[in-house]
Amino acid sequence: MKNSDNYYITTPIYYVNDIPHIGHAYTTLACDVIARFKRLDGYNVKFLTGTDEHGQKVEKSAINAGINPQEFTDNVSQNFRDLTKQMNFSNDDFIRTTENRHKVACKNLWAKLIESGDIYLGSYSGWYSVRDEAFYTENEILEKNGQKIGPTGADVEWVEEPSYFFKLSAWQNKLLKFYDDNPDFILPITRRNEVISFVGGGLEDLSISRTSFNWGVNVPGDNKHIMYVWLDALTNYLTAIDYPNQDTKEFKMFWPADLHIVGKDILRFHAVYWPAFLMSAGLKTPKKIFAHGWWTNEGEKISKSLGNVIDPVALKNTYGLDQVRYFLLREVPFGKDGDFSRTAMVRRVNSELSNDYGNLVQRVMSMVNKNCGSCIPKPHKLEDDDEVLLMGLDKLLPEVRSFIDSQALSQALDRIWLEIRSANSYIDKQAPWTLKKENFNRMETVLYVLTEVIRNIAIITQPFMPNSAEKILDQVGISDSSRSFKSFGSSEQIIPGSSLPEPFGVFPRILDSNID
Repeated sequence: MKNSDNYYITTPIYYVNDIPHIGHAYTTLACDVIARFKRLDGYNVKFLTGTDEHGQKVEKSAINAGINPQEFTDNVSQNFRDLTKQMNFSNDDFIRTTENRHKVACKNLWAKLIESGDIYLGSYSGWYSVRDEAFYTENEILEKNGQKIGPTGADVEWVEEPSYFFKLSAWQNKLLKFYDDNPDFILPITRRNEVISFVGGGLEDLSISRTSFNWGVNVPGDNKHIMYVWLDALTNYLTAIDYPNQDTKEFKMFWPADLHIVGKDILRFHAVYWPAFLMSAGLKTPKKIFAHGWWTNEGEKISKSLGNVIDPVALKNTYGLDQVRYFLLREVPFGKDGDFSRTAMVRRVNSELSNDYGNLVQRVMSMVNKNCGSCIPKPHKLEDDDEVLLMGLDKLLPEVRSFIDSQALSQALDRIWLEIRSANSYIDKQAPWTLKKENFNRMETVLYVLTEVIRNIAIITQPFMPNSAEKILDQVGISDSSRSFKSFGSSEQIIPGSSLPEPFGVFPRILDSNID
């Protein structure tokens, strides 16, 4: 396959000092939707997620739990692996930084940075946040209640120890030129501007090893040092495609990565350190890094101290899996901060999934079942209203594809819902229940057109709501081989006379007496 036929998308690897929460689910969900869309669009996709298991924070968490770091990471990493099943994520690989394949990749990348002359041994003294696993400059340090904190609000401590450094300062102008030459490398644009401002303000050399704890990848040739956890973590994107072997089919197909999706809090590591490491090692940079926003809970910042951390599995168990997937993607433009609200969740599910989408499917398929002998009706002469509705479908896929390619996931759903609402308006206007008595042939045509609309809507909603879309495609009698985008629109239409199963509801309303 040519590289253009392949698509490599990644989540960040999640830090295993705690249990999965809505932020982890949200990032992986966005990647999952894009990966599923690309597969349906004919791409050979690699979708990677996994866990980041080294560093001082993990070592401290393991000590607090009274177990060794490996046992601790085995347990917590499994929670993240379980989340992929619970949320129906379609990742092709799950990487752990404690795997031997990853240690080999890290050591090789380190050797390349040594060869480039960009690593030297020195001594680090400065502010370090264990929570963020990040070094901060003096002008980034704030004070709160007498305690020094970093820009994220995390406590920082003064660290003095021998350290290897990466010559990040030498990459300032090269990075600025790189950003200028690749305007879509960092999105959204507000995040791009932040990164350019940070780099333009001057870069200091980056400490990339630690000696004050032991849980990590040993520096080649110097076992007193372990690699800085972010150099270790970022390398995972290479590990999963066979690096350091660049001659394998996997590496040739998938590097450079098409898209890294990350939270805005870790953008600096991905948009500054990572391209500098890669260019120094003589490797291509990823094509795009997209940083999404954070969630609040009923208007409050989410924190363990407030006890308002949102468990995505509990949400799924309360509202339904595809309902949660839909809400998280529709409620907030991807890239911006958003608020989780129980009221908003229930209203969106009831008004958009149950009333709009679910009601369309149930009304049409029930009429087909009752009036057309449980078979797809035969169309007769198409009228202007029929042609307009069907032509809208041919425009739908390229427009949604454009939104997906710009990570505008909520806008993609908005566009799909225009067709759903058009179909509901069409059914009300045509009134097939009346046509049954007055013009049976016209009723058959209307129901054929509506069934064709439902087929297409179900195909294009598969990435967002895979289980529900599958149930709808089953009801319309679509074979597994006719569910990709090759079958979308007028290229492949439903066959009149095909037998259909008994219809059933897909999106039940959520009953909550506290919500209108």
